[in-house]
Order: sequence, then C-alpha cells, then structure tokens
Amino acid sequence: MKSQIKLLIAAATVSSVIASACTGSNEKSADTAATRQRDIEACTDIKGQWDLVNIVFSDSDYVRPSGEVPGSRQYITFEDSTYFIQTNCNTFFGSYTIKGDSITLGDGAMTEMACDNMATEDAIRRILPNITTVYIENDSIARLDSRKPSEYIVLRKATVRK
Repeated sequence: MKSQIKLLIAAATVSSVIASACTGSNEKSADTAATRQRDIEACTDIKGQWDLVNIVFSDSDYVRPSGEVPGSRQYITFEDSTYFIQTNCNTFFGSYTIKGDSITLGDGAMTEMACDNMATEDAIRRILPNITTVYIENDSIARLDSRKPSEYIVLRKATVRK
C-alpha cells in the first residue's frame, strides 16, 4: 500500500512537472502567443531514441520494461514520420504525425515471435492505439498520454543508441 502511494505521488509530480514545462501561462498577448507556439514545437520534438520506462494503465496495472526482463534494453525511436519500438524480443513499427502536443501513431506492423515474457509487448499492443498527446520535459523525459485519463507511457531520452 505504501509503495502504491509513493508511486501515485511520483506519477503526479512527474505529470505536473511535464505539463507545466510545456504549457506556459494563459496570457493573450501576441508575443506570448508566439512564444507559446515555439515552446509547444520545442516540447513536441520527439525525434530520436527513447528508453521505455513505464507503461501505465492504472495505479495497480502497469509494466516496467526494465523490471520485466532485466538487462534487455527496450526503446522507441522516432525518425522523420516513422516510429520503431524494440522490446525484449519483438519489434513494432509504423508512421506518426505531430501537431502541437497531439500525436497520432498510425497503424503499423509488428513481429510475432513467442517470448518467455511478453508483458511489454502485450502492454504496447493495448495502449498504442489510444495514444493522443505527447509532453516532453527538458529534452530528456517524454510522456505519451492515452485518451483514457489513467493511461500513459513514460520515456527517457536514450543515452546509448543501438
């Protein structure tokens, strides 16, 4: 119970920091509007490789890829208009578009090898079609939010590219 409370507090803190980093104030001046648009564009520059940190469906239903298969690097790469996801044994790929903080992940394909632990693959298949929004903090943490309020993916900018 205590660990669930700590997880909730940590998730809420990360969410508020990420949201505040990319939303700015509600001032209506032309200079502020132009600055806000530049901030949104900067906040949604998701190109590059990101490690999968957490896939969350609810407070008690989540997958931490590094905990599922320790030592296996699981990540997503966004290049041009395509994404590529590498899990512990399968890959996903498809197209994506970004406008402001909205992201649309198009239908794609995946390999279908049988693995001892398919928790990450199952979670990605479940959440990917619902992803609608992206928030990026300090070019190092990204959160992909689902249209379902409690669901999201947390990514960390990769320091090692494969």
